[in-house]
Amino acid sequence: MISKDDFENTREENPHGILVLDGALATELERRGHNLEGALWSAEILRTDPAAIKQVHLDYYLAGANVVTTASYQASVRGLSEHCGMSAGSAVDLIRLSVELACQARDAAYASGRVSRQRRLLVAGSIGPFGAYLADGSEYRGDYTRTVEEFRAFHRPRIAALVDAGVDMLAIETMPNHTEIQAVLSLLNEEFPTAIAWLSCTVKDAEHLSDGLSLRQLASLANANEQIVALGVNCIHVDLVSAALTAVSSVWKRPLVCYPNSGEVYDAASHTWSGDRSYGRLAEHVLQWRTAGARLIGGCCRTGPEDIEQIVKTLRGA
Repeated sequence: MISKDDFENTREENPHGILVLDGALATELERRGHNLEGALWSAEILRTDPAAIKQVHLDYYLAGANVVTTASYQASVRGLSEHCGMSAGSAVDLIRLSVELACQARDAAYASGRVSRQRRLLVAGSIGPFGAYLADGSEYRGDYTRTVEEFRAFHRPRIAALVDAGVDMLAIETMPNHTEIQAVLSLLNEEFPTAIAWLSCTVKDAEHLSDGLSLRQLASLANANEQIVALGVNCIHVDLVSAALTAVSSVWKRPLVCYPNSGEVYDAASHTWSGDRSYGRLAEHVLQWRTAGARLIGGCCRTGPEDIEQIVKTLRGA
């Protein structure tokens, strides 16, 4: 786990002080021919074809990403136990494998000769929301209710596995529910005090978290935890990003993070996407997001290495 100072130094070494994140994992695997219709999404490929996950990570590093996130978004211990019949120990081993694959991809990127060893590549451990475990689209609504301790019990074993496996930082992502966010922040503070993380959320509109909490209130909540090095949004439409970042930055003075979807719209009921997927659309907004304060920028669902490459080119040319 790197320190806050290491994180800031690494960020500042890049053009405009921006860390480029990777793009989608699950939908990129799907684009490459994998079936992700089950409740575990990309976590299922951890079990059946881990080499495919390593290759996606490698492709993102080679496209210019500074950070890749592990294939642990859907790999909660509870989910793996319920959907696959795994023991808790086996589930933890699979989560640790997600870190090993990302680290192997980093080694391969350096070994390729296409990435300078002077450029620091990071691995972020993905922490998806309780709503992702429910697999009913509620990570876009936040309309589930649990106690703080129930949320802590859900997230604790995965965070522990990722930290123990040696991630550089955590990606607490696609969070729609403010009680769950409170639970995770308190868990970090009390049980994982050396961990740093970014926190990114889904939104109801440009000013509210998916469960209705204002983004200003969210920023105030996150401000109390010094382990959060960046705050922002992910898995939302590109057209909402700038306004959401502006709402957050009215209270939040640390770096912002954003990695929206391709611009297509997801229907949780039918599990289908609609709209136009055109590479380069994210890159068209990058400079606007940078002006709004984003210092961690990448892509989420239905984006791929080509999108990340375009983001990198835009930043280098600015």
